[in-house]
Amino acid sequence: MLFDTLKKAGINGFIISIFAAVLLGYIYQPSNIEIITSNIKNITNIGVSVIFFLYGIGLDRKVLRSDLKNYRLHALIHGSTFIFFPLTALAITYILPSNFDPVLKTGIIFLASLPSTVSSSVVMVSISGGNIASAIFNAAVSSLAGVFITPLIMSIYLHSSPGESIELSDVIIKLILQVIAPLIVGMILHQKLSTFYNTNKSRLKLFDQTIIVLIIYQSFAESFHQHLFTSIQTNSIIILGAVTLLMFFTTMGIIKLASKYLQFEEKDFKTALFCGSKKSLVHGTTMSKVLFSGSPYAGIYLLPIMIYHAGQLIIGGIIAEKMASKLLKSKR
Repeated sequence: MLFDTLKKAGINGFIISIFAAVLLGYIYQPSNIEIITSNIKNITNIGVSVIFFLYGIGLDRKVLRSDLKNYRLHALIHGSTFIFFPLTALAITYILPSNFDPVLKTGIIFLASLPSTVSSSVVMVSISGGNIASAIFNAAVSSLAGVFITPLIMSIYLHSSPGESIELSDVIIKLILQVIAPLIVGMILHQKLSTFYNTNKSRLKLFDQTIIVLIIYQSFAESFHQHLFTSIQTNSIIILGAVTLLMFFTTMGIIKLASKYLQFEEKDFKTALFCGSKKSLVHGTTMSKVLFSGSPYAGIYLLPIMIYHAGQLIIGGIIAEKMASKLLKSKR
């Protein structure tokens, strides 16, 4: 009964597992915690490559080619994801209180630089009665583009800010080996393995989620072990929650205004709304393994995307259901 109620509110087992991993990282700190997290890191390094290999298998190039003509919709979605979102985040970080944790600021920019989700975007577009083909196309393109754009945005931001930085050349090499190469191999094997992929999609999704939960546990366990969260004030966490909500609703508002200006059909508006306002936790956790490898602040960098992910599923799910109910009433 309780789980059904939570599910209706958009809180599924995956979200519960994410926050359970954070809690476990806090309360479970044995003397050999460094060995445990090191072993988990080795497992998740392989897991990240497997995730992108599977993602490559699931990419249908025919679907990607079929929806190329709807360029105004594509431009709005990717403009929102990779231009408007980062600029909004950058503006917000400048007006935050001076005592707001600088590592959380970097986490906010990292959240804003991420691509859109694949599964939840398509699901919510489908529920609301949007353009499913365009949702699949844009989610796939966004994920592919994010492999290059996210590191670029983070490199520019970190090199212009005091503190931690990343070397783009090192990141590119890691991306090629850990992300791009498995992705390309998966795409090459799409025709041969697509039946296996589609038949076992739910199990493969569980594998993805397991790797993500392990990455989150390892990142937060290390951060708690090094007492990094003790420097973060409670009001910073509250402000962070408010910032993620502000970014979500501001982006949705801009997409709504732009869709009205561009005179989109209702289906295209819904597609733009859900694809353009989502951020991918899968890419957030996996890209953090590459971008912030060895950084003690990995857990803190992931905090904004975790909060945003939970919010976009819960609020986005409610909005999609309301749109579906409205569509159903209009057909009666």
